[in-house]
Amino acid sequence: MEEITDYADKALQLVWIYGPKVVVALITLIIGLWIIGIMTRGIGKAMDKRNVDPSLAPFLKSLIGTIFKVMLFVSVIGMVGVEATSFVAILGAAGLAVGLALQGTLQNFAGGVIILLLKPFKVGDVIDAAGYIGSVHSIQIFNTFLKTPDNKTIIIPNGTLANSSMTNYSSEPRRRVDWTFGVGYGDDTQKTRDTLMELINADERILKDPEPFIAVSELADSSVNFVVRVWVEGADYWGVFFEMNEKVYNKFNEVGLNIPYPQMDVHVHKNA
Repeated sequence: MEEITDYADKALQLVWIYGPKVVVALITLIIGLWIIGIMTRGIGKAMDKRNVDPSLAPFLKSLIGTIFKVMLFVSVIGMVGVEATSFVAILGAAGLAVGLALQGTLQNFAGGVIILLLKPFKVGDVIDAAGYIGSVHSIQIFNTFLKTPDNKTIIIPNGTLANSSMTNYSSEPRRRVDWTFGVGYGDDTQKTRDTLMELINADERILKDPEPFIAVSELADSSVNFVVRVWVEGADYWGVFFEMNEKVYNKFNEVGLNIPYPQMDVHVHKNA
């Protein structure tokens, strides 16, 4: 019974010594997190007002918030009574172990830094990366978020983006639109060329410089194929591409040009 009493007295003594410190530390932690939230939101608004690159702003906001939270946590630990030097040493050893266990995560962090420094793409660009095509919605510390044309969200690790091939469809203001149109054997090639040029000249979105290009590209099995190449502003690419397909189909029927389809002639011979 005396041992139990001694343990109870020691526990009560520890409560009296460390209890107020723990309470103050918890209050400091709660208030500190609240203040950090206000500060990070204020920093975000300030960056918006100063027109900071939309690709960089979320990354900086997340990074600054993380640094403040680590500093707050170290301060709270010190308030409880743990020496800062000892805690830093323990944190360093733990950081090494965690770093070895989270090599992929650290690689994604480094990839995010590389992306923001080299800027192979920015928020709003349409890219083809890791087998996905979409518009860059945001670049965060570890991942980049894409929005696909059918409104799906694709999350790609920054390490993958920084260390693999990628196509940026928005890096240049102008893009070339390519088509291949086929007409039947026996159709007038000059008439086909003139008809295609008429449709091109009628579309104001198609640029005159560089000049449109039309040529016979292939004598295929069932058709004579014409390749058509024109230049447009990047924003007009898909509108011009899809509308021209429909216009060519209707115009060819109107002027009597045949759009062939794969076919096979079968000759049957009867023996006498």
